[in-house]
Amino acid sequence: MKFDFSTLSPIERYKLISSTVVPRPIAWVSSCDAEGRPNAGPFSFFNAFGEDPPVLGFAINDRRPGDRKDTGRNIRETGDFVVNMVAEHQAAEMNITAAEFRPEVDEFAEAGLEAVPSEMVRAPRIGGSPVSFECKLLQIVELGPHRSLVLGRIVLMHVVDEAVRDAVRYHIDTPRLRLLGRMQGNWYVRTADALEIPRIVPGPDKIAE
Repeated sequence: MKFDFSTLSPIERYKLISSTVVPRPIAWVSSCDAEGRPNAGPFSFFNAFGEDPPVLGFAINDRRPGDRKDTGRNIRETGDFVVNMVAEHQAAEMNITAAEFRPEVDEFAEAGLEAVPSEMVRAPRIGGSPVSFECKLLQIVELGPHRSLVLGRIVLMHVVDEAVRDAVRYHIDTPRLRLLGRMQGNWYVRTADALEIPRIVPGPDKIAE
């Protein structure tokens, strides 16, 4: 089958992309507005894009043109946010924060989450998250009338002690994080089941210069 994206509606393209680009990591983004009111929401169009500078990016899909979601509006106001990774035991709470609440509703309170003060940004961290990245806004790329790509520079990273295998060598015990990944629709995947594939080393005559 072939699908010509120029003939498809946005929702049809979304179905095809979200059901094949899997699993996707989940950015559980916490932010706050100019008055300090907290907000939290998950985004699965998300990934890391480099280490120099260290950059994370996630895409926000607005309900309609000009109708900024709370997360995007908060980041534009304050210039910072936190990307928290979602552990298996936090699936229910994450799902609550995915609901379309009114701007004045506190998602932390609705989901029973602990707002932990960050050290280098105004936005709080989500208590219990195994990994949290404090980020300063780097750039917002407007991809279209509904979707924008938020790029943030990581300034501080938090990892639960039990998942740090060797702090001196920066080795993390990734399976112990028990992270969730996003699949299609309302389906998710556990990431602890890993398959190791040793990297191939070319012969001397085939090594890139």
